[in-house]
Amino acid sequence: MSPPDPRPFLTSLFRAACSAADPALVLAPFLPPPPKGRTIVVGAGKAASAMALAVEAHWPGPLEGLVVTRRGQALPTKRIEIIEAAHPVPDDLAKEAARRILERVQGLGPDDLVLCLISGGGSALMTLPAEGLTLDDKQAVTRALLRSGAPIQEMNAVRKHLSGIKGGRLAAAAYPAKVVTLAISDVPGDDPAVIASGPTVADPTRFAEAKAILDRYGIVPPDPIRERLEAARDETPKPGDPRLARTEYRLIATPKMALEAAAALAAEAGFNPLILGDALEGEAREVGRVHAGIARSIALHGYPVKAPAVLLSGGETTVTVRGQGRGGRNVEFLLALAIALEDHPGIYAIAGDTDGIDGTEDNAGALIDPTTLARAAARGMVPRAYLENNDAYSFFRELGDLVVTGPTHTNVNDFRAILVQ
Repeated sequence: MSPPDPRPFLTSLFRAACSAADPALVLAPFLPPPPKGRTIVVGAGKAASAMALAVEAHWPGPLEGLVVTRRGQALPTKRIEIIEAAHPVPDDLAKEAARRILERVQGLGPDDLVLCLISGGGSALMTLPAEGLTLDDKQAVTRALLRSGAPIQEMNAVRKHLSGIKGGRLAAAAYPAKVVTLAISDVPGDDPAVIASGPTVADPTRFAEAKAILDRYGIVPPDPIRERLEAARDETPKPGDPRLARTEYRLIATPKMALEAAAALAAEAGFNPLILGDALEGEAREVGRVHAGIARSIALHGYPVKAPAVLLSGGETTVTVRGQGRGGRNVEFLLALAIALEDHPGIYAIAGDTDGIDGTEDNAGALIDPTTLARAAARGMVPRAYLENNDAYSFFRELGDLVVTGPTHTNVNDFRAILVQ
């Protein structure tokens, strides 16, 4: 069997990873039986509309509800209302959606069911400022956290303590109704308390931790937020809270499942797949350098796996923004990888966000090959300058190497594949 063309083959691996988390394909087996009473569907995230559509296709009885997804990603549901809002910085529509979702679950009885559809992006898309806070307050802190390089676990610990709906508050409001959460994980470790800031699960973090996180990154919040964190009143529901006794949480798709799907496709094509991990974190450029070292070792020494091989990894890297350029985690990873590889022959790579949007741009990610740096040099481009300016999007756009898929309607976070011939 002749080896596949590397660039389209890497793109096919990315598509296989996304398909493994497609709600239309994976959601139905996780649905609970219909209740005696009403079924109320609520939810938030980049996959929310696709999840709602899948519920409508497979639910045997009456239902109603409301979910919120990213702007431009609504699908044509019939019984579940879809609201589109901004991401990653919340807007008035995110606030209105959260208010209406909270209203939907209040006043229910023990025979009723709340089906909560949660996926990555839900923290921003379902934003309800806690009492005494404004949307402007939350927007300011969100922007600062996004630029700080803080990992998602820390960002969401802060968000939960500024919210009227996150950190278990949604489930508490629905009590005594039964709450079943169907979730697609986009966080390292698949912790339900972190995915979309855990609106239906107990929160182990506290106000003091949220305040310490802001202090650690030198973030000076608006006075109302500082005062709320210092007062430490109205804690989020904790483990053992009786209002959460009738909740269930079901993960329907994870980064591990996406990586395993890509690994199976790589093996079918004659490559030795090696999954480095589904929960890798750290600065994107540093993760890129580490991956370059592993790829070089395979090419030169056949270790830790013999070529032809495909290295696969997932998780959520971070970018500490110091420049003024355009980019995202995945293109920053790839630019650092390309610089470290120095156009090493026979090594190709793709990296992309499985939701189809890397950061805030229009691409899912990008591709590199053994000619990337040479092609850049021929155009007078200096790769390190683009990296230092956090401008990897512009770098790959100039080379024509962006991967543009449009919204995938799922989200199991970053996907990286390095092909070593």
